[in-house]
Amino acid sequence: MSLFTGAGGLDLGCEAAGFRTLAAVEFDEVAQRTLLANRADHFVDLRESMLFSDIVTLDYEELLDAAGLAPGEVDLLHGGPPCTPFSKSGYWLAYKRAGEDPKASLLDNYVAALEAIKPKAFLMENVYGLAYQNQNRPILERFMAGARGAGYSVDHRIILAADHGVPQLRQRLFCVGIRSELLDQSPALWEFRWPEETHAGPHERRTEWDESLTPHLTAGEALAGLAANPPEPEEIVEGTYADALREVPPGDNYLFLTAKRGHPRPQFEWRSRYWSFLLKLHPDRPSPTIQGQPGPWVGPFHWEDRRLRVAELKRLMTFPDHFVVEGTRREQQLQLGNAVPPLLAERVATATARELGRLEAGEALAVAA
Repeated sequence: MSLFTGAGGLDLGCEAAGFRTLAAVEFDEVAQRTLLANRADHFVDLRESMLFSDIVTLDYEELLDAAGLAPGEVDLLHGGPPCTPFSKSGYWLAYKRAGEDPKASLLDNYVAALEAIKPKAFLMENVYGLAYQNQNRPILERFMAGARGAGYSVDHRIILAADHGVPQLRQRLFCVGIRSELLDQSPALWEFRWPEETHAGPHERRTEWDESLTPHLTAGEALAGLAANPPEPEEIVEGTYADALREVPPGDNYLFLTAKRGHPRPQFEWRSRYWSFLLKLHPDRPSPTIQGQPGPWVGPFHWEDRRLRVAELKRLMTFPDHFVVEGTRREQQLQLGNAVPPLLAERVATATARELGRLEAGEALAVAA
């Protein structure tokens, strides 16, 4: 069962892990169209009658009826509440720093859903800024306390998507909870068995990594084989900083054009812009985080000095090539940039399914004994 479904990246990953999407809650009409457009191939049981719009006014009995289940029968409840109030970019907005974004309260709706649906397990994804030791951390602690109060043992971790085969240096917070009554040990001692990394490589201040693992998948590898079509009009970069973008080397950003970096004709002051300003992909590195609502000069841009195509965004987010994304180009970027990479979702959901299977097997053995 899916909350805050968006384009369905988390759903795709959970289905790849063996779960089925029996009902979903998504407010945005364009995202709803995307979900229904892909239902035949991916959202196996999802029909229009199983798609709900507003979690704030949601009748959970109707949601359960649509799925044909009763409280306590849902295996997994998953979803990623809108994350802008807690994101690094959102922190630059004064009203979000002041905690005045109404979307911040949607974590409380997630807890209300846990109380009403009583799934065996839940999976919540959000930006890693929610775990910052600042005013965001109490919001995370409040969510986890609410989940524990609803009867769940909870664990959380910040995961780098590139460490799990996603061609993107995207960090995300995951919270996993198991209904405490299902545990075979004291809830206070339970720790989730997080999936082990399959890939490794440099990231921010990381200077050492497991050389025995597969290197991070690069943007060049991910985009290989896509048709080399001429740029569409919406992909062509024109305007104030078009020449500056063309001067920035692959893998760099506006800082290349500063006096501190030795540029002969500096155009910007050092650290005067957000880091993704004029940011460009490097074909031999993973992509930086794909954003849902980038400004006109916010990257990552392609190393060929153009905006990324939707087909390229899908590859960098690990959506299938044939996945249909509805809406305008801006709406498509919003859906993909806000999604959970399906491959990363599959990794965490598989670990969750394994934990549930282990507990259910232990329960069966106890009954047999």
